[in-house]
Amino acid sequence: MGGDERFGPIEMIEDVIGVASIILTIWAGCFLAGGLGGIGRGRLDSKIARIITHALRDARDGGQSRAQIARDMAEFLGRPVSEAILNKWCSEGSEEHRIPLDAFIALVKVTGARDLLGFVPGEFGLTVIEDEYAALIEERLLEEHIEEMQARRAALAARRRVNR
Repeated sequence: MGGDERFGPIEMIEDVIGVASIILTIWAGCFLAGGLGGIGRGRLDSKIARIITHALRDARDGGQSRAQIARDMAEFLGRPVSEAILNKWCSEGSEEHRIPLDAFIALVKVTGARDLLGFVPGEFGLTVIEDEYAALIEERLLEEHIEEMQARRAALAARRRVNR
């Protein structure tokens, strides 16, 4: 710490508020992005069909037709994508039509449905955050680790003084 006394109650409150604001900002970002909380349970292929439906519905509400999305995806991928295949990808009963990963990425890209990116990590209990927040979180984790190491060093020094 080198003379910087940061263990006072005001500084501790500031640290807690800082971490809480980072967490709240990330949570609010996920919430405001629409999230995927309404996808529900069930088979994985059914959940995937529902998130695609969710993205297409939001895009429609934003003024994009399925035909336009299909054209934009085809241009992005460099291969044909039809409105009919979009419909099949949305159908929970269409077992032989699964969206390929590159088409999923194209769907996110052309619709702007970035909340879909949280689906796969969410299946593993993980969360996607924007890069700008990752740096803040990493910085705070490093600060906590440094504080822990400094506390351990102080405890060792105190024990050494007692043993003299």
